[in-house]
Amino acid sequence: MVFPMSEKIQSLKNTEWLARLSEARGGLSNTLYAMYSGLTGGITTDPALMMIPADDHLPQRGDGVFESLKCLNGQLYNANAHLARLEVSCEGIGMKLPCPRAALLEIVCDTIRAGGKRDCLIRVLVSRGTENMGIDPALCKGPVIYIVVYRYTARIENGKLKPARVALSAVPIKPPHLATIKTCNYLSNVLMKLEANQRGLDFVISVDTNGNLGEGATENIGILTPDNELLMPTPEQVLSGTTARRALELAGALVADGTLKAAEYRNISPAQAAQAKEIFIFGTTTDVTPVIEWEGLPVGNGKPGPVAEKLLTLLKTDMTPESEALIEVFN
Repeated sequence: MVFPMSEKIQSLKNTEWLARLSEARGGLSNTLYAMYSGLTGGITTDPALMMIPADDHLPQRGDGVFESLKCLNGQLYNANAHLARLEVSCEGIGMKLPCPRAALLEIVCDTIRAGGKRDCLIRVLVSRGTENMGIDPALCKGPVIYIVVYRYTARIENGKLKPARVALSAVPIKPPHLATIKTCNYLSNVLMKLEANQRGLDFVISVDTNGNLGEGATENIGILTPDNELLMPTPEQVLSGTTARRALELAGALVADGTLKAAEYRNISPAQAAQAKEIFIFGTTTDVTPVIEWEGLPVGNGKPGPVAEKLLTLLKTDMTPESEALIEVFN
């Protein structure tokens, strides 16, 4: 970043402005693959042009909602669940999707194809809109959809998902009416990740107003009780994760074969977590990640447990070409 100290800062012509942006952002070509903007109605593959305007309420006020989707081997996973939650999030902040879900799905697929990468993540953002530097949402010209396709990097160690070290967070949990909406105001989530980094942990988990487990910065948590019950925190005070919900649905097969006694949402106290046979982290990029350390102590024998492996297998099977949860992007 250039900060001239000995000369007056210039007003740049458009060509020079874009040239400097291209020089500053050119290294992102291996990270950012494509972007759709509702303001242009088109897609760019130039990272220097992947911008949201300064007068958009999203960067100004965090006024918008989003979803993160995953495409593996050219197949979009669990997209309908993500877009359904996106619509609910829009309604939660008094906004509507500017197009039907089916049309949005087509735009998502078009943007993935433009990026040319069969393995990628997709961020779908819906902003209140532009032309407003103030706080009043009624003055925004929107809503506006932005879609960014970018690099997918899994937490892999020795060919498998890297197990995690986790502890309780000191960052206060969001109030329920905000926690249950996937808004673009993620400051508390960022502070949780900062806390995890500073403590040398992979993830931290919030505690809700009733003293029960909440959620991670971008992840959900679950435990296996000594009675072989798979439990996840009730969705009243946390964001209902699409991967966690799908894993809970698939776990019905483990209840049926006797591996699990139950698989359900239930309040989970920190004391229960401390006594858990296994602990799991769920998320779009983390899938089902086994937790081997909780609050500085080993979980079970300190190694990934068998139920984590079975849940991951069920989820991976759900991502095979025969699955109804997949949408082929590259026809």
